[in-house]
Amino acid sequence: MAPGGSACKEVESYPAVADYAIATTKPESNSLTTKSSFGFVGKHGIQSNNGVYELLECPVCKNLMYPPIHQCPNGHTLCLNCKNRVHNCCPSCRYDLGNIRCLALERFAESLELPCKYHSLGCHEILPYYGKLKHEQLCRFHPYNCPYAGSDCSITGDIPTLIAHLKDDHKVDMHDGCTFNHRYVKLNPHEVENATWMLTVFKCFGKQFCLHFEAFQIGMAPVYMAFLRFMGDDSEAKKFSYCLEVGANCRKLTWQGIPRSIRDSHRKVRDSQDGLVIQRNLALYFSGGDRQELKLRVSGRIWKEA
Repeated sequence: MAPGGSACKEVESYPAVADYAIATTKPESNSLTTKSSFGFVGKHGIQSNNGVYELLECPVCKNLMYPPIHQCPNGHTLCLNCKNRVHNCCPSCRYDLGNIRCLALERFAESLELPCKYHSLGCHEILPYYGKLKHEQLCRFHPYNCPYAGSDCSITGDIPTLIAHLKDDHKVDMHDGCTFNHRYVKLNPHEVENATWMLTVFKCFGKQFCLHFEAFQIGMAPVYMAFLRFMGDDSEAKKFSYCLEVGANCRKLTWQGIPRSIRDSHRKVRDSQDGLVIQRNLALYFSGGDRQELKLRVSGRIWKEA
């Protein structure tokens, strides 16, 4: 028995999660990127071997470890998240972990530099160990999530990859041009909760835009909402504007705004009400007839700001 340690019961093994995650970061699922094949680089430009990588890799989740790094009395290390998951019992020697910090390993990591995990997608940044995670959260080469609404699609990738995926796998309508006129029909408009119409993608100015139309509730009020998302980063999305219009019977409802980036999920945009929101009674009035069927024609235009 190790000094200061006591034996504890067998613990479960846990599957690995996404590369370079931290305790407060959710794992990325089905990412198209893979673990970096680069070694670590010291401050003097000397590349290390795989032993250094293994030294800083948590033996449970296989992620790189960040402070606080914990160790058992026998010197086995693991990250804080896994320390809690294994109920304070070392997965290597089964002794109590206690609250011992591995300060030497934490300080050693400060001297390292390593490439962004998205180097295979075009990022050539070499980053300090403790600055890597923050960079990757904002990296312009970070893969985008599939923008398709109405299903939990886990595909990620760059814009050309997602365009091909939307066309081939989701059978999304693809259109060229900066103006559109879409008709949305629902036989029973009273079934309003979480209804989603087929996504439409428009190509103009060499970029792609996603047109969404959904039915949901704001509090107890059923509404319909149309909005546009830009397939790219927010900094590029701000270069464009769009307008939406719906109406009938000499009445018209319009919306003008800036498309949101697909970095924001369609649910986030929808819940923020950042788009053309139509109350159900008004939507049925625009539909005409006996008000028992939804028939809305939404027209719009996209333009580039000077």
